[in-house]
Amino acid sequence: MTAPATEIAEARYIGLDTWQDDAILTALLEGQKRALASVEAAIPDLARAARLAAGKLAAGGRLVYLGAGSPALISLGDALEIPQTYGVARDRIVMVFAGGQAITQNLTGADEDNADLARSDVAEAAVASGDCVIAISASGSTPYTVAGLQAARAAGAATVGIAGNAGAPLLGAAEVGVLLDAGPEVISGSTRMGAGTAQKAALNMLSTLIGVHLGHVHDGLMVNVKADNEKLRGRAARIVMRITGAEQGKALDALKLSDGAVKPAILIAAGVENLAEAGTLLGQTKGNLRAALAKIGAVTPALN
Repeated sequence: MTAPATEIAEARYIGLDTWQDDAILTALLEGQKRALASVEAAIPDLARAARLAAGKLAAGGRLVYLGAGSPALISLGDALEIPQTYGVARDRIVMVFAGGQAITQNLTGADEDNADLARSDVAEAAVASGDCVIAISASGSTPYTVAGLQAARAAGAATVGIAGNAGAPLLGAAEVGVLLDAGPEVISGSTRMGAGTAQKAALNMLSTLIGVHLGHVHDGLMVNVKADNEKLRGRAARIVMRITGAEQGKALDALKLSDGAVKPAILIAAGVENLAEAGTLLGQTKGNLRAALAKIGAVTPALN
């Protein structure tokens, strides 16, 4: 039986358990570097995936993460961060994982082979044509993940498959296939390592580009956050000051009027009279801050 790339045991690691600590760690780091390098080749497909997902979210749909095992845990982190970082409503981010939320307490492999469970979970999540599903599997052949993606596509959802083996079923089942060819692991089959690093980097890049397409990034700044703690209040004030050139007091006053929402605070600090007018402007520009600032003739200072 021919092993997939993610399961190959390489001869260069024979005797690894007898090596010096520094040599083992160096080998592991080299594996991480190879994994990150593999993401570069996937950039065109990641760009296609981001536009697909952003289009669904902009039209009122949802972003659905689908996976099992370690890829599910990696997806979980990305899914939880999007609302905090880019202000996407939490009910627009859906997680469909083998074993459900219980995997955060006890990660087992039993459900990974259950294709029927995947189809049931996708149906329970009411995945439909307005959604975009991002399915991740290191091997690209995990039965739960492949069946779940197939069910989502049959329901009319846009689909993205991310896998580490060329020709994997998951890539063929997806509307957009993203190959992360990180190669064999230092510890054969330990795909939370190299493959996991590639998945983490790819998801970070993908969700960030989605945020850019949704108009939630301006000049490299997160402008769709809502300040709900001291750290975020400080960050929000600095963002308002940076984009508008306003003094700190004016920025803080604008944030108070907007109840901590950064986009309307920026417009208020830039000269919009009140929160209602800021909301109207953002509605007219589909939330795009740059377009809203242009409508009022605001000139933003250049970043230093």
